[in-house]
Parts: sequence; C-alpha cells; structure tokens
Amino acid sequence: MNGKSIDRIKVGDAAEFSKTVTETDIYLYAGITGDLNPAHINEAYAKNTFFKTRIAHGMFTAGFISNLLGMQLPGPGTIYLKQSLSFLAPVRFGDTVTARAEVVEVMAEKNRVRLKTTCTNQDGTVVLDGEALVSPPKAKP
Repeated sequence: MNGKSIDRIKVGDAAEFSKTVTETDIYLYAGITGDLNPAHINEAYAKNTFFKTRIAHGMFTAGFISNLLGMQLPGPGTIYLKQSLSFLAPVRFGDTVTARAEVVEVMAEKNRVRLKTTCTNQDGTVVLDGEALVSPPKAKP
C-alpha cells in the first residue's frame, strides 16, 4: 500500500478523520507516553484547574493529524518532516474531534507538501491549528 506521490497531489486536496475521545483513550495515551499530569487523569485535581475537569493531552489531539498524513493524505510511505501547533481550546472526554489536513503548497522539485492542519470539536470550535511539512512517497515505476 502506497500513498499519493507528488505528481498526484494538488493544492486544495484535503482529508478528514473524526474520533470521539474516551477516558480509556486518555489513560492509554498517558501510560504509553508517561505523561501522567493530573490535569488529564485525576478528576479531583482537575476540578480545581482552569478547565474544571480533566482534558485530553494536546499531543493526543495532534496525533489525529499524524493519522491523516500517514494514512490518507499523502498516505502510507509519507515522511513527516515538520509540524507547528497552536492549542486553542481544551478537548474534553466525550468530545468528537475532527482533524483536517489541506494541501496549501506543492513543492515538486523538493518532493515536499505543505498542509494546513486543524482539529475542530463537535461544536465547531477549533481546538488545534497548525501547519505540516511532509515528503510524500515516491511514485512507483
């Protein structure tokens, strides 16, 4: 399975992925990464924070962008080179997050693609905004 090569990608191409965030997702992510910040895993602690409840790790949400780039656009074989991220709003347990990546520049001579990346919750609030730079897979002969 191979993703889209540079000659098959154009400005405006886009992909989306949606997922409802569960408590299990956050506990698994915390265990895998070792980020056991109580703002994410301890409700009693989180009640006294700015958000008044536990929230998902920002990088957990950013992982949805990785799904898009590695599985859809450009897809399998893509090398992730760079990502800028701005975390704009919290993601709470039960939120449905839709990640979107849209091609904003194709640099064929360097085999690079620049994409606008966003994550939005079920209410339409942008929770993450950024930009990615990737190297798509080479065309099969």
